[in-house]
Amino acid sequence: MSAYISLFKMRLMQGLQYQVAAFAGVLTQFFWGFMYIMIYQAFYQSTTNVQPISLHQLIVVVWLQQSFLALIMLWFRDNEIISLILKGDIAYELCRPADLYGFWYSRLIAQRLSSALLRFVPILLVASLLPYPYRFSLPDNVITFLLFLITLFLGLIIVVAISMLIYISMFYTLSGVGSLLIFGVLGEFLSGLIIPVPLMPHSLKIIVYLLPFRYCSDLPFRIYAGNIGYHEAILSIFAQIFWIILLFLIGKLWIKKALKRVVIQGG
Repeated sequence: MSAYISLFKMRLMQGLQYQVAAFAGVLTQFFWGFMYIMIYQAFYQSTTNVQPISLHQLIVVVWLQQSFLALIMLWFRDNEIISLILKGDIAYELCRPADLYGFWYSRLIAQRLSSALLRFVPILLVASLLPYPYRFSLPDNVITFLLFLITLFLGLIIVVAISMLIYISMFYTLSGVGSLLIFGVLGEFLSGLIIPVPLMPHSLKIIVYLLPFRYCSDLPFRIYAGNIGYHEAILSIFAQIFWIILLFLIGKLWIKKALKRVVIQGG
């Protein structure tokens, strides 16, 4: 366990050094955030129907999505891990006296956290100074905020577990593109990053609620915005724990099977 903690700290500190990249990322997230807000505002102004989520709640969700994008996006890639798998340098990783799954898992969490820590404060700070309804606002009470933190943390564990499945699949595909594209596109859509889950058709919502993707972003952000009540939030936490256990078991078994058929090229 100490080896995983040490790796986590090292990768976290290393990621926090990329301040210029973080500044560019902040500007990018502001651009996308305003673009989504303008689209949703035009949609709400063009219809008289009552929507299952208010415009201001949706705007709060958008700012949270842009602020914590590094924690929830499935197209976040570690080029070093991909290179290790595709070039055969995975042999060096197998020589370490540590479990490969846990070693990579700690590394990926640290990378996502370091990227998010550099970006979320300036985005939310500036967004909170905007005029209503574009302004980012605080949650209704402390309980809502605590539920948000719990579900966001569990969502991070889920998204990294899914990312581990993407990297493990590269042992079979020998490509760093296909799996990332498939999981990235599907995950982005099914987690509500393209079309908010409350605005989806009922038949599509059923599918979305059966899959783990929405528990990474849609759930914590809508809890913060006040669109999900306490009862649903608590039940969803149990659903998150279920997906964490299931994804962990699948990942551990799959990487164990994949390592049995690894062929190291070279001398």
